[in-house]
Amino acid sequence: MNNWKKPQVGERIKSLRSKKGLSLRELSDRSGLSFNAISKIEREENSPTVASLHKIASALDVHISDLFRQAIHQFAVFVRSEDSTLFKSNGITIESLGRGLPNQQLEPFIMTVAPHLENLSEPVSHSGEEFVYCLSGKMEYVVGDESFVMKPGDKLLFKASQPHCWRNLGNEPAEVMLVLETDRDRPLRHKIH
Repeated sequence: MNNWKKPQVGERIKSLRSKKGLSLRELSDRSGLSFNAISKIEREENSPTVASLHKIASALDVHISDLFRQAIHQFAVFVRSEDSTLFKSNGITIESLGRGLPNQQLEPFIMTVAPHLENLSEPVSHSGEEFVYCLSGKMEYVVGDESFVMKPGDKLLFKASQPHCWRNLGNEPAEVMLVLETDRDRPLRHKIH
């Protein structure tokens, strides 16, 4: 039985915005997204893109995974397969593999990318380091001026301050595990890649 819960991203954004004392207009100004776009996302009338989620998380000064569910502060996080937190948008499925440790330094995700999907026009950079492990398919990662074509079993580790982006080179969905290093003093301002 599959009991995975669709995260109420809009409700979570609204809750975080309210806790920070921000109006919709202020969040719009900070994120660069339109007032109407954020309003529709909060009312669950529009599914945000991954890039939009990054902008909102960055504007709220939180981890992008904090938009998916309430953090549970404990010393061990165990996630049963049937309790996976998934986010789906525009050909990408993101599964958070664990979030909630106090002062957590690593954020693991599995990202599934539709055939030929890319974000080459929107390279990202953030503090810390990033590890990518190709589980299936054929992905190209561009880090700085270098291109890496990844097949299952290939690994890539890099300083995430370099602009980086990806594309699925195949005719089938590609799946990668991402492990992002967070900044202890500031929430990581990252995009799910």
